[in-house]
Amino acid sequence: MEWKKEITIFAWILGFFLFAWFMPIGTERFDNALLAAFELTKWYAQEHVILCLIPAFFIAGVIAVFISQGAVIKYFGARAVKWKAYLIASLSGTILAVCSCTILPLFSSIHKRGAGLGPAIAFLYSGPAINILAIILTARILGFELGVARIIGAVFFSVVIGLIMAFLYRKEEKQRAEKMDFPDIKGGRPLWQVSYHFFVLVLILVFANWGNPDNTEGFMYWIWANKWHITAFFGLMFIYSLIKILKMKPLYVILAAIPVIATAFIFPAQPLIPFVVAVIGLTVLTLITGGESQEWLAESWGFTKQIMPLLAAGVLIAGLLLGTAEGEGIIPGEWVAALVGGNSLFSNFFASIFGAFMYFATLTEIPIIQGLLNNGMGKGPALALLLAGPALSLPNMLVIRSVIGTQKTIVYIVLVSIMATISGLIYGSLFS
Repeated sequence: MEWKKEITIFAWILGFFLFAWFMPIGTERFDNALLAAFELTKWYAQEHVILCLIPAFFIAGVIAVFISQGAVIKYFGARAVKWKAYLIASLSGTILAVCSCTILPLFSSIHKRGAGLGPAIAFLYSGPAINILAIILTARILGFELGVARIIGAVFFSVVIGLIMAFLYRKEEKQRAEKMDFPDIKGGRPLWQVSYHFFVLVLILVFANWGNPDNTEGFMYWIWANKWHITAFFGLMFIYSLIKILKMKPLYVILAAIPVIATAFIFPAQPLIPFVVAVIGLTVLTLITGGESQEWLAESWGFTKQIMPLLAAGVLIAGLLLGTAEGEGIIPGEWVAALVGGNSLFSNFFASIFGAFMYFATLTEIPIIQGLLNNGMGKGPALALLLAGPALSLPNMLVIRSVIGTQKTIVYIVLVSIMATISGLIYGSLFS
């Protein structure tokens, strides 16, 4: 009905008007929360968009264009071997050092290509929950038991939540599978070419975002100290892929690479500059090459348009309500610390809900939880936060809703929160 649409528009206008009318500008907490919201957004733009999201969008484009729908359906679709589909999906996080937002383009892409809801959800959860660096740092900083509990809980969660979602929506998935389930098209690009192109991009994403392990010795520190040299090496491998696999003209690729190399020498202390130049060069190359390359850019841009506005709104709201590590939001930080002490049902449930709505970039959950543990947080709620926080966030929820709908998103959030709560209770009773 047309009047329903008009009422909805009026409700949004009225809501914004009332918010503007009663906005408590001038009060210290609101002003600080507003500043925290923009600080979080600025930090997100500076530290996360270029190095994390842009490579993720290009990787999603690879899935959408170079990995055939038949191949995705073969391994993740309704007729796929279940144990293989869930095993691959649940362990995918070990090669992806991504957060709850960076995983979204990849999730959206495999779901669009025909992956079943269960394996796609398992992939969505496992990606940010069990990346190998996060597990290692959790064990080293927060304790070995907590690190082991995190990886066991995350793998188990991804499979169980995926199976529950697939069961709840089995009729809908069956209908979807009947429309999409068809054999792979023969004569496509060889698997080794697709795998090479895909994993080179994944490795660039992983090493460009390799975090400082907070010590000055060991293998992890060596990787961090040399991460841009390693990223540059995979950049050279990527150039090979552009020329030999995507059949771009070598002269054009070399001309695009020269500014990247030049800026790397001119600005050795600012690696973000050559990275941005590389992204611009890749964009121009895909535009002028045509064919699959242009389709790749179009798909990547499609994911960008779908996801970026929702992420921006979600980050602003999360910063306003919950603040950052340096500044509080509208909700006082001491309330949070007081509510997650001990190992009660409420403290574990609150930790899981708080984690679900709070935004955690890759590895940032570790120092936050370390600070909360130092202020009296129980070990059970710490695990609940670790299992719910990295896999969910308010920006993440908004985008998931645009991909699978409101109802499925709510069910997914509820399942993650409940299972995180139960895991926290069990762990807290064993190790408190």
